[in-house]
Amino acid sequence: MTTSSPESPPPPIAPVAPPRPERSGGGAALVAAGILASRLMGLVRERVFAHYLGNTEVAAVFKAALRIPNFLQNLFGEGVLSGSFIPVYAQLLGRKDTETADRVAGAVFGILSLVTAVVVALGMVFTPLLVDAIAPGFQGQERELAVHLVRILFPGTGMLVLSAWCLGILNSHRRFLLSYLAPVVWNLVIIAALVAAGGRYEEEALVSVLAYAVVLGSFLQFAVQVPSVLKLMGRFRPTLSLAAEPVRQVLKNFGPVVLGRGVVQFSAWVDTAFASLISNRALSSLLYAQTIYLIPVSLFGMAVSAAELPEMSRATGEGADVAARLRQRIDGGARRICFWVVPSAAAFLFLGDMVAAALLQTGRFDAADSRYLWYLLMGAALGLVASTVGRLYASAFYALKDPKTPLRFAVVRVLVGTLGAWVLGLWLPGWLGVPQHLGALGLTLASGLVAWLEAGLLRRKLVKQLGPVGVPSGLLPRLWGAAVVAGLVAVGIKVGLTSLLGPMPGVSAEWGGGFLMPPRLHPVLGFAAVALPFGAVYFGMSAALGIPEAGTVLRKVGRKLRLVR
Repeated sequence: MTTSSPESPPPPIAPVAPPRPERSGGGAALVAAGILASRLMGLVRERVFAHYLGNTEVAAVFKAALRIPNFLQNLFGEGVLSGSFIPVYAQLLGRKDTETADRVAGAVFGILSLVTAVVVALGMVFTPLLVDAIAPGFQGQERELAVHLVRILFPGTGMLVLSAWCLGILNSHRRFLLSYLAPVVWNLVIIAALVAAGGRYEEEALVSVLAYAVVLGSFLQFAVQVPSVLKLMGRFRPTLSLAAEPVRQVLKNFGPVVLGRGVVQFSAWVDTAFASLISNRALSSLLYAQTIYLIPVSLFGMAVSAAELPEMSRATGEGADVAARLRQRIDGGARRICFWVVPSAAAFLFLGDMVAAALLQTGRFDAADSRYLWYLLMGAALGLVASTVGRLYASAFYALKDPKTPLRFAVVRVLVGTLGAWVLGLWLPGWLGVPQHLGALGLTLASGLVAWLEAGLLRRKLVKQLGPVGVPSGLLPRLWGAAVVAGLVAVGIKVGLTSLLGPMPGVSAEWGGGFLMPPRLHPVLGFAAVALPFGAVYFGMSAALGIPEAGTVLRKVGRKLRLVR
């Protein structure tokens, strides 16, 4: 389609019967299932990593080194292909023009492979400059180790870019599960390397083994998707040809989306650089925190957005019809996202130490590390809803062939966020007279606040183009009301368990250590003891407040319980 405005309809084209609305819901469920499996395996990976390396200097170096070549995956990976390739490819499939679709897929693969190879080569040559720019706090042996690891990791990240191309093909054909299950293979290879080498090698040798395992896992993640992709395509011929108009349309969209992803990556680099200046503990904890708070973002924001993007891209017809279909999809997706993300954010706010302990506390990662991680999760929780809903809004613009609008707002977000991270992360602790390591909380807090700015700008623009759209008025207050009540109940149980069993040893009373001490209980059991009542109260309160999604969940649970009986 050539425009997204209902006041200025696009030229008529052959109409395509719209897919049934439930298809996107089923697609979102499949995406969520794949992401859940991948994220659970990722948590196992992080727990094993924490067991052997904890918050040591070598752990911080490895995590920063892994972040540096990942800019290639984020620049040319799933996010970029979702905004440039999938809308064009999915629309061709919707028109039943499979021959052109195959040519587009082959051309995008060829061009993407060439660009990725060049960037990998340049990245390996200029690795020392990248390390100095991204982690300026590394000096001496730490810097040398980071350079060594990044050069090992770069080729593997290139394979992840090609894996994202497979995801674009599979998602456009509504084959959602495999592409989101594929990272399980990546995680399994790393876990196997940790188990095999952990405890047998010195820390520096261990992270070198891990780097090679990451490369192997990246190749296997791509390889497991290739057979299914080739079956879906009639004729696959990688080319560098720009003769087809749809290929030029992909490249036209590609530039703004790459710039947008680059802007977002700059924000991540800023956080990494600032954290490295605060302390190695702040850096490694920030990256642990990102692993945790990306779980709801991926499970709900990414799952819904990934399933909706091909469906929104297939919407054709007159401008008013397209706008109505997009509003229906965006509104439904936003409701589903908020229903699940609000309690996730509340759990981080009220129970973040127990979440961190249940997921990571083992070996060299102790109760004090879990408490410190809670501070970072508090800041991230404030922007969790905005980050997930913002993904859906951005996907709507990609479906409308308008990648420039998300780019403009991403630039605003990064500029404001960088200033906020600089002030809150590096300067505010000194002004308040608190320990400098608490500046890491300022980094996540700044990111959370600017997420609301970006989501608000995206929604405002969508309203101008499509009419009233987005999170329904009054939904968030009701959801947060239910989540806060559930959080207070969970905190009460936590305090009661601590009074009964005594506090967990190893947490200093300084700076919040004496407030809401975790109980002397195995972290997994302690989390279960508070999480189950938290969830029950949230669902019950949501249903009582008339939120349909809660009623749907409770009815499904009731039916399953009756079947068990």
